Amino acid sequence: MKLFYTPGACSISPHIALCEAGISHTIDKVDLKAKKTEGGADYLAINPKGYIPALQIDSGEVLVEGVAIVQYIADQKPESGLAPKAGTIERYRLMEWLTFISSELHKGFSPLFNPAMPDEGKKIFRDRLVQRWTYVEKQLAGKDYVMGKTFTVADGYLYNMTRWAKRVELDLSAFPNVTAFVARVEARPKVIEALKAEGLM
Repeated sequence: MKLFYTPGACSISPHIALCEAGISHTIDKVDLKAKKTEGGADYLAINPKGYIPALQIDSGEVLVEGVAIVQYIADQKPESGLAPKAGTIERYRLMEWLTFISSELHKGFSPLFNPAMPDEGKKIFRDRLVQRWTYVEKQLAGKDYVMGKTFTVADGYLYNMTRWAKRVELDLSAFPNVTAFVARVEARPKVIEALKAEGLM
């Protein structure tokens, strides 16, 4: 498999999943402005949507959209425990988390990365994000990971969002459960492997 990524972007979530699953893969860095890969390919020919991540599977097909990609990765190695079995209520709980992270956290950060967004607008989005992180804090009470004791693909995605919080100076230090979660995830050898591969450590 080949993962198309940009360092520090949302593509770190499937990168962590690939490492945690122990799936052999290569990575190809994408210049999102030029729409070119490090290997010299036209990225729009790979993913016409123009953003990352994209995962080229062994058949040559390309999957896009992070929440679809991470579930695909997990299903290739069910013994990894990265996703509960399809059809179980636990799988739908995982999908709840992936949807929440995607729609309420991930997209909530977008305006904060936009230099054209006025400060008043950014404050509205920051306040909304604080509300969402308050929910996450409560949900992590008494848990190692979002689903309980087992690390899943939702945890890699949520961890990525904590990294984004630092980038936009959104202080999460008031959330001790989130802080402890970050420390647990950052201590995982396969997470370290993914971060190092992207030059993030």
